[in-house]
Amino acid sequence: MNSDQEVIYWAPYSRGRSQFYLSASERGLCSLTLPNESFIRLERQIFKRYPKARMVRSDDRLASYIRELDEYFHGIRTRFESPLDPGGTPFQQQVWNELRQIPYGQTRSYSELADAVRRPKAVRAVGVANANNPLPIFVPCHRVIGKNAKLVGYRGGIDLKSELLELERQTNGIRTSIRAE
Repeated sequence: MNSDQEVIYWAPYSRGRSQFYLSASERGLCSLTLPNESFIRLERQIFKRYPKARMVRSDDRLASYIRELDEYFHGIRTRFESPLDPGGTPFQQQVWNELRQIPYGQTRSYSELADAVRRPKAVRAVGVANANNPLPIFVPCHRVIGKNAKLVGYRGGIDLKSELLELERQTNGIRTSIRAE
């Protein structure tokens, strides 16, 4: 193996009829696809960041992430603890770190998120950072909603966003009004 070739481990995760794919570097989880996304998307994400990567399937290496994801979907886990390695620009990192601060079962608007990263006029840039989040669910971009509590823009689709928020509300016993657009 070439010394500058990064090994990226991947594994599938099934939830009912939904299929996810996870990948991790030696530093942590670096990519998660959503059910409407293919393995090809995972490969594209990996090779964009690691052009010389060698992808190796390893359910064992991804077991802790799969366990945490499974616990999340069963309402047991409200916070992810395994190491993450999402990459990204400094601004994206700042937005993604702020996303991780949104409490389980709660939401923030894009403008609130822009305020939190001290860039109140960068609402669209925050939206772009959200859209480029390689670790949805682990970095909970589904908790960001539009003004007036409307569900807008989610890579996995509005139905999945609604499902994730409802799962968190039921687990947390929180009842709020959120409307799909």
